[in-house]
Amino acid sequence: MRNFKRIVLSVVLGLVANVAFSSCSENRSDELADNKPTNPKDSILPPVETNPPNTDYEPAFEGQTRVPGIKTKTEYSVTEFANGLSSPWGMCNLPDGRILVTEKNGSMRIVSQSGSVGGEITGLPPVNSSGQGGLLDVAVDPDFSSNRMVYWSFSKNGNNGTATAVGKGKLSSDETKIENAQVIYVALPEFNSTLHYGSRLVWDADGNLFVSTGERSNKQSRPEAQNLDAALGKIVRITTDGSPAPGNPFIGQTDVLPEIYSYGHRNVQGLARHPVTGDLWEAEFGPKGGDEVNLIKPGNDYGWPAISYGVEYSGGPIGQGITQKEGMEQPVYYYDPVVSPSGITFYSGSMISEWTNNLFLACLSGQHIARLVIEGNRVVREERLLEDENERFRDVLEGTDGALYAITDSGKMYKIYL
Repeated sequence: MRNFKRIVLSVVLGLVANVAFSSCSENRSDELADNKPTNPKDSILPPVETNPPNTDYEPAFEGQTRVPGIKTKTEYSVTEFANGLSSPWGMCNLPDGRILVTEKNGSMRIVSQSGSVGGEITGLPPVNSSGQGGLLDVAVDPDFSSNRMVYWSFSKNGNNGTATAVGKGKLSSDETKIENAQVIYVALPEFNSTLHYGSRLVWDADGNLFVSTGERSNKQSRPEAQNLDAALGKIVRITTDGSPAPGNPFIGQTDVLPEIYSYGHRNVQGLARHPVTGDLWEAEFGPKGGDEVNLIKPGNDYGWPAISYGVEYSGGPIGQGITQKEGMEQPVYYYDPVVSPSGITFYSGSMISEWTNNLFLACLSGQHIARLVIEGNRVVREERLLEDENERFRDVLEGTDGALYAITDSGKMYKIYL
């Protein structure tokens, strides 16, 4: 039987004295990505992060890390909506409001609108669930109502190790199996590692699929993030048959994979498109410090492992120990210490209107959901939700009903709603 609890949060009124904040100026074209302007009467709170950083690196601009805090004014409820899932990893909406969930061991299940967890959906190809591998993200076709096609990412065994792969198949009419499952894309080269597979799936406006990959973690594979003849440490864009999507930035270039959309990433487990501009945003794991939130532009280099705001787990520098380099993009926001951001979503609904166009991050080691208020493509406020649950949050999703749903490594699904 599901346990229910209600959490009521209210705003702390008044300004904390002498806390100043200014964001970098932007071109007028960037204003399209703004949220509603922050109400000057809203409380400006101290940054939510209070622990010391791992490094003494200086941010490239004001507001790149540890922005002022904010607290939601709307009174909302939090319910443990479903439980009993086995290491859920990814989820997506079905057109009727139910939620399709992947489990790391290789299963899919459907969670009903009342929170009941359905039986295992069979027919999927085998996954390597060791380490960080397994059945990862899931996305249903934009025309699912008519074609019932489902897409998923997973860690695939190969002759020379494992790789991030994408499969597709048709959900049977009785919803018990995936029919005609096939692998449409494999991020090569394979590597003998069970770490840093990525991987999230997001549709673009034309029905192509963005897929994120990791650089497989070890120092041998790490340089592949900068190599354009390898699919590791990348965001790629493919068609529904796995071919490079038309309009990709490197199509026609020699010795470059035509599916690459951006590169220089470490381990991207968060992808989302802005509900107004359609811009692609991502969140990726840093090493010891240096988790990043990035605005993705086609063809751009996001720096890993040449630049980073983190250090090796041993405490030593990453490469030359630099955070900026010409030709490499700066993160819009970074964390030190890390929060381990996994799935992300923009809130596009109006149920909690002050959240509209805010970005939400499911945080693993941070054990909370981060709410980022974005103006002019800069993070200007941050809030932490569900900290008291002491859960590793793996993914977060806006449901068709306007509520937020979050899954945890322990097998729970939470619902945040009015």
